[in-house]
Amino acid sequence: MSALSAAVPYRLTGRRVEVTGPLDLSGAGRETAEAVCFLRECQSQGLRVTWRAIGRPSYDTGLLSHLPPPTELPGAGGELAVWRAGYVHGSLYHRRGPGFVAVLDRRAGLGTAVRLTLDHPELLAAFLRLQEPTPVGAVDREAVGLLVAERLVLAAGGWAVALPPRIRRWPVPCTAI
Repeated sequence: MSALSAAVPYRLTGRRVEVTGPLDLSGAGRETAEAVCFLRECQSQGLRVTWRAIGRPSYDTGLLSHLPPPTELPGAGGELAVWRAGYVHGSLYHRRGPGFVAVLDRRAGLGTAVRLTLDHPELLAAFLRLQEPTPVGAVDREAVGLLVAERLVLAAGGWAVALPPRIRRWPVPCTAI
């Protein structure tokens, strides 16, 4: 199992992760990108996460509906209820091939599944670079804009991070997804 980010304090017990402090979802800077990256990697590894949020999101929280919802999200009672009701493991993920990334997006509100293949060199490079929280200026702005428009990247507070996890472990039975 690859290591989780040291930027987020957590306790790992078996396949359960308990985040020991609140995660900033405000979108005001690097902290939000680190929090989203941490949650994405937990999902990628098939870990169950218990966490709480601070900060009122400055973006559509529907972007994060593929990630496990927090136990609390200040000032967003209705949004949290929608997030909890709509959360399904594996509703957004990516797979890698030689020279491309295939993305499946079945998040709520999109209706049907959307399948995307990122094979354009600049888009692919930007997506792979954004697996880690990155200042927006350090990545091709046009590529980031296209990925944001497709709801594959969260860009807020001058930082950007890719949203689809690379699923390495499916729950049993995996046919339930």
